[in-house]
Amino acid sequence: MTLIVALLRAVNLGGKRSLGMAELRAFTTALGFDEVQTLLQSGNLVFRSDGRTPAAIEGLLEAEAERALGLPIEFHVRTAAEWRAIIAANPFGAEAKRDPARLVVMCLKKKPGAKAFAALQAAIAGPEQVRGEGRQAYIYYPDGQGRSKLTTALIDRTLDARGTARNWNTVMKLARLLES
Repeated sequence: MTLIVALLRAVNLGGKRSLGMAELRAFTTALGFDEVQTLLQSGNLVFRSDGRTPAAIEGLLEAEAERALGLPIEFHVRTAAEWRAIIAANPFGAEAKRDPARLVVMCLKKKPGAKAFAALQAAIAGPEQVRGEGRQAYIYYPDGQGRSKLTTALIDRTLDARGTARNWNTVMKLARLLES
């Protein structure tokens, strides 16, 4: 059995697309996944799978969420090994220690090229910094995300890859769930 992290995009934000975590756990368990746990209210799952690929799990979760829950939800799935690699590849080590709430990892549906990440960095009008590694974007928001012009829409458009972001605190909490 493979340990999996699944991140949901855009649920429970501003009272829109509401999905209770108990409902999410029941939904995931009904699909045959084991030891399902959620973290926070923003759509973070950890569970065991029977060895299906992350892409197959994403497809199943997305199709069944639309059918069973009536919600078009985008899932971003990584194995425990991929999650550990995400942590190890963090190019913002000092920021992760000093200011973890302002460092985010955006898990992307596909791998953008180096040119796309360079274009994103060039499009930034503020102090934010972006680095790409595989299907992840690491973004440091020194002034916070609230008023930043570096929005999810700009990131999606420039990288030509949809993603969902979690701050470093959440990334590490998910890592601890994988180890327990």
